[in-house]
Amino acid sequence: MPEVMFAGPVGRLEGRYHHNKEKGAPLALILHPHPLQSGTMNNRITYTMYQTFQRLGFSVLRFNFRGVGRSQGRYDGGFGEIEDAAAALDWMQAVNPASGGLWISGYSFGAFVGMQLLMRRPEISGWVSVAPPASHYDFGFLAPCPCGGLMIHGDADELVPESSVRKLVDKLNTQKGVSVDYRIFPGADHIFAAHAEPVAAAVEDYVGKAVARRQMALAAD
Repeated sequence: MPEVMFAGPVGRLEGRYHHNKEKGAPLALILHPHPLQSGTMNNRITYTMYQTFQRLGFSVLRFNFRGVGRSQGRYDGGFGEIEDAAAALDWMQAVNPASGGLWISGYSFGAFVGMQLLMRRPEISGWVSVAPPASHYDFGFLAPCPCGGLMIHGDADELVPESSVRKLVDKLNTQKGVSVDYRIFPGADHIFAAHAEPVAAAVEDYVGKAVARRQMALAAD
């Protein structure tokens, strides 16, 4: 997984990138938890998602938001971090001009940033949100949500009550053409300490099936 440095809005951003050499391989951008709560691109769940998308044949990038690790700048309350994610997406698309689909996958704070990016970039074809902080941030901007995705939460999450995420999922599922696959992990807290492998399995199942459907549709054309 080669180290990469690319231009962000306020300076260089540090990342790790896996390139799939197959022509038309899909892309995935992985977003880490809150920078002020020890969140980095090396977080266990973030790294697990990175590995999972890699196994599924994606070119994958995970990176440190501004002020984290060797990324320049400082925390900007979520606003600048959305710009960082957009810059990461720009870099990955420049490296892969003929990619076959684009996914955003975020954990906790990264899930919030990912959903914000989803509303700004119509080329995003799918998303994964793990432990989205629905009780801390207003997700009302997802109106309408441009596409369905996978949402994962723990029923023992001490920071974000499961009921707040279920309310968000129910609201999204009322939107026309949107289907959110909501998977609740019994006993999982916010850090998913003993649940990295089940998270990987859920992502592999959902994303793998979505990629297979896309390939079948392209073959039919």
